[in-house]
Amino acid sequence: MDNEFLPHPAVIRRIVPLSPDTKLYHLEFKDPRRQKDFTFQPGQFVELSLAGLGEAPISLTSSPLTRDHFQLCIKRVGRLTDFLDSLGEGRTVAVRGPYGNGFPLEQLYGFDLVFVAGGIGLAPLRSLITTVLAEPHKFGTLQIFYGARNPDEIIFREELQQWQQHADVQVTVDRGDESWQGPVGYVSQLVEQAEVAPDSSAVICGPPAMFKPTVDKLREKGVEKVNVSISAERRMKCGIGKCGNCIAGGEVYVCLEGPVFTYEDYQRISGSF
Repeated sequence: MDNEFLPHPAVIRRIVPLSPDTKLYHLEFKDPRRQKDFTFQPGQFVELSLAGLGEAPISLTSSPLTRDHFQLCIKRVGRLTDFLDSLGEGRTVAVRGPYGNGFPLEQLYGFDLVFVAGGIGLAPLRSLITTVLAEPHKFGTLQIFYGARNPDEIIFREELQQWQQHADVQVTVDRGDESWQGPVGYVSQLVEQAEVAPDSSAVICGPPAMFKPTVDKLREKGVEKVNVSISAERRMKCGIGKCGNCIAGGEVYVCLEGPVFTYEDYQRISGSF
């Protein structure tokens, strides 16, 4: 039986720069059997560690249908991620997981889908979007709304363009520049201006400040809160409900019951975020 605290070595096979401070890492477990058996749900996360620097929870951003490797989108925000940013392809890191509660994929079958992402929140949603696009006949229409602070911080640019073949994709920035020709404003404003079917299911991921205004705009379109899921970030140190670091609302272990919640459940514990 595996030790659930034991990380496993994984090799960085490819690194793709996405923005000045964010990269997409393609990783493969050194143990071929572990890689073959590695399965997860969109919305789950792993704990990535580097010797002497500690661990960090990172959302899985590739589709679970990709079996020969997995992908992590990592923004440079601290000591561990700063050092990781200096590593090259072929280097080894340690990974354990997956952990957490993923997006309710089967509950989305048959619905028109609305994805709303802010900043690096597009990373975990990418896992779900690519999974949905692999079996489009199981879902209705697809709308993707994405907001970044400025044009330089837009991630997955090429994929956003590719998704336009299958979905209504709209991108905005908080602050434009001389080269930016698209909308300027918050991502909730894109939702406000769009036509959204009232029986849609929505999935939101990004800074907590965007949750309420986005849900408010969805509610104005007739979308019920019970049909809205959000991914809530919190410092999840152990990933298995042992350390208590991620407890929210006095009783909810985000690493176990989240990071994906219905919006109603998130409201119940949101005072702790």
